[in-house]
Amino acid sequence: MEEQSIRVEESRSRKEKPNSDELIFGRHFTDHMFVMDYTEGLGWHNASIVPYQNLSISPAAMVFHYGQSVFEGLKAFRGQNGDIQLFRPKKNVQRLNRSNERLVIPPIDEDFGLEAIKRLVEMDKDWVPDAEGTSLYIRPFIISNEPYLGVAPSHHFKFVIILSPVGSYYKEGIDPVKIAVENKYVRAVKGGTGEAKTGGNYASALKAQEIVEKEGYSQVLWLDGVEKKYIEEVGSMNVFFKINGEVVTPVLNGSILSGITRDSVIQLLKHWDVPVSERRISMEEVYEAHQNGTLEEAFGSGTAAVISPIGELYWEGHHLTINNGKTGEISKKVYDTITGIQYGKIEDSFNWLVKVGKKTEVKQKSLKKSITSLS
Repeated sequence: MEEQSIRVEESRSRKEKPNSDELIFGRHFTDHMFVMDYTEGLGWHNASIVPYQNLSISPAAMVFHYGQSVFEGLKAFRGQNGDIQLFRPKKNVQRLNRSNERLVIPPIDEDFGLEAIKRLVEMDKDWVPDAEGTSLYIRPFIISNEPYLGVAPSHHFKFVIILSPVGSYYKEGIDPVKIAVENKYVRAVKGGTGEAKTGGNYASALKAQEIVEKEGYSQVLWLDGVEKKYIEEVGSMNVFFKINGEVVTPVLNGSILSGITRDSVIQLLKHWDVPVSERRISMEEVYEAHQNGTLEEAFGSGTAAVISPIGELYWEGHHLTINNGKTGEISKKVYDTITGIQYGKIEDSFNWLVKVGKKTEVKQKSLKKSITSLS
């Protein structure tokens, strides 16, 4: 098969970097980005690192009309010794390909995708902030850019990776947030695209988020889309409840995103011999646990915030205060451990970190996939 390497074009005009202690999540972008094209019959080609710039794309590009796109999110951290390291990045590339499969997008060579991330971060390593709690957010995404208004899978795609130095996702940081249980709108259903990381899932969640924010809540707790009974996610994060000593998280059912942080939390809890189960959990069960005093903690998990403790749930007129509105012991321990590993403060006994080093000559096998148009 045909092989290709990554072409590099350095920016001649470098941006002024924001202060590390004044970062707003997702507002600043680095000097370079990675781009690669897909053409049916040719496969993925023209892999390049180029100066950060706007994309030139037809208004008839299918992504604008039918939403055929996927994305990922991961971070690079500056360790205490100055090393720059990624947290479980291969898992993100693997999940990107699972999303690709669901959205009928040709797969990325996973080793090459990871190397593209590493090369781009190495290129813009001076953008990795060093203030407490900051990192370099990495956003890989793929869009269908074929100019065609027919409803069918695209034959042309663009794979892009951009970087953004970030601070905390929630202004509350590790302090508990207030969450409203959503009873009207639904995020996703089994058989839909809930387990894929695609933009439509997030667009459909905006209305509910807008409503609860006006009422003083940080996010919504999503229930299943069929019975509106079983808990699925909190905002764009996976969710955990500690009930009577056991940590429970909703089982992956086809409508819940398989979070890398979620998996990391489960591995840590098992390592600490904390009882943990993945199963269906209803809002009624959580309410009853609150009423009888066995609801000990609740928290969300995700790349952006790592751990976000839940201090209050509002459900059908009931205000459920959890752990007196304070960060729980498990929430704090999980947060401290994961961030400790990410920043090199704690030994990485799980081999989760991938160090970003000097440039290497990397080649990929061009992937060829024929996409049959739907009529």
